[in-house]
Amino acid sequence: MALTGIQIFKLLPKTNCKECGVPTCLAFAMNLASGKAELDNCPYVSDEAREKLAEASAPPIRPVKLGKGVRQTTAGGETVMYRHEKTFYNPTLLAATVPSSISDADLTERLKVWNAFQYERVGLNLRPELIAVKDDGAGAEPFAKVAKTIAETSEFNLILMSDDADVMKAAVDAAGFKRPLIYAATESNIDAFGEIAKAAELPIAVKADGVEALIPLTDKLVAMGVKDIVIDTGSRDLKGSFQDQVSIRRAALKGGNRSLGFPTITFPCEMAGNPDMEALIAGMFIAKYGGIVVLSEFNTETLFPLLLERLNIFTDPQRPMTVTEGIYEIGNPDENSPVMVTTNFALTYFIVSGEAEGSRVPCWLLIKEAEGLSVLTAWAAGKFSGDDVGVFVKKSGIADKIKHNELIIPGYAAAIAGDVEEELPDWNITVGPREAAHLPAFLKAKVGAA
Repeated sequence: MALTGIQIFKLLPKTNCKECGVPTCLAFAMNLASGKAELDNCPYVSDEAREKLAEASAPPIRPVKLGKGVRQTTAGGETVMYRHEKTFYNPTLLAATVPSSISDADLTERLKVWNAFQYERVGLNLRPELIAVKDDGAGAEPFAKVAKTIAETSEFNLILMSDDADVMKAAVDAAGFKRPLIYAATESNIDAFGEIAKAAELPIAVKADGVEALIPLTDKLVAMGVKDIVIDTGSRDLKGSFQDQVSIRRAALKGGNRSLGFPTITFPCEMAGNPDMEALIAGMFIAKYGGIVVLSEFNTETLFPLLLERLNIFTDPQRPMTVTEGIYEIGNPDENSPVMVTTNFALTYFIVSGEAEGSRVPCWLLIKEAEGLSVLTAWAAGKFSGDDVGVFVKKSGIADKIKHNELIIPGYAAAIAGDVEEELPDWNITVGPREAAHLPAFLKAKVGAA
């Protein structure tokens, strides 16, 4: 259970040394309790207190690191039932399956196609993370070979799926350097699989028939010294699996059940008969607590919407996505190129810049700090007022880069035009279109008129 600020304060040295960045140990304790400070910031906390505080401050759902390389990631680590309470931290991981009997040529082609599934959105690279190699009875050697090929020739990380300890051991020996997830320990093989995971220091999934049946399995693995665990209730029924996800999250967060405090793995690929239904089920698990979602395959028409859903859900609702204030070049602008200004809300920037690039009219885009608010919201909140915009334009240095004096403001901020003119008396203020989609025609017309 999380400690209160006063409980944390009792474990601190109470020196008020200020080396942590705040005036008193009490203030530091309050920051630590609210997640605004790290325990490592206190240089004088005792080892005993550090151990107690680390255990008490650990997330109720253990964060489990998976993989190595550029797609290394973490599942779990969540602290709330609902996003608006604080935020969700580690996005649901997406995996696709390949059989162990796949031919070399088919595997090479599939990896080539799947590696290309990367999408730019609001300045982020959206892409899936995992490939699940499924033992289809071909034996240990083919299973290990496929795992090794994926580990060595692609960015993807691995889930190794087999119920045979010998087959699993062969794959771990071949691809263990990529830190794959072992799937899955069950009541019948948990001793052998637990030893494999412990020896190789790898994360392991446990599978049982229902939520309650998971508890003795996770407890046994923890007792063996294996703590990086992912859990699967075994349900492949839509309603039952959904209920299991909610029950596990509630038990870990509200009930303090450490035996269920691990990320989950779900299998829409085993719950649907067509790609559309599979994508719908995957979307449900992204929204409701799935740590890993395993699909039959990756295809762009279903993968891209799932990645966008994930981006939206795992964006901190208390911290709008922003870009840095400054001057941005669109194309290769020169001294005669148009100058536009807008807010630093990331979505606004990427939509406006995208439309401007699409117009093929080189221009200057001034991004003003507005606390990550969109144009209309920022104007209504007083964060994009005329005098503020005028001062920003003066300080930005854009006047040194151009020979004209025309500034284009967003259509939704037309009301600030007069105030901007008062602040910039030597400038001509032009009101641009309200919608970014109309920007290409607007810019082309302006260049043509010039």
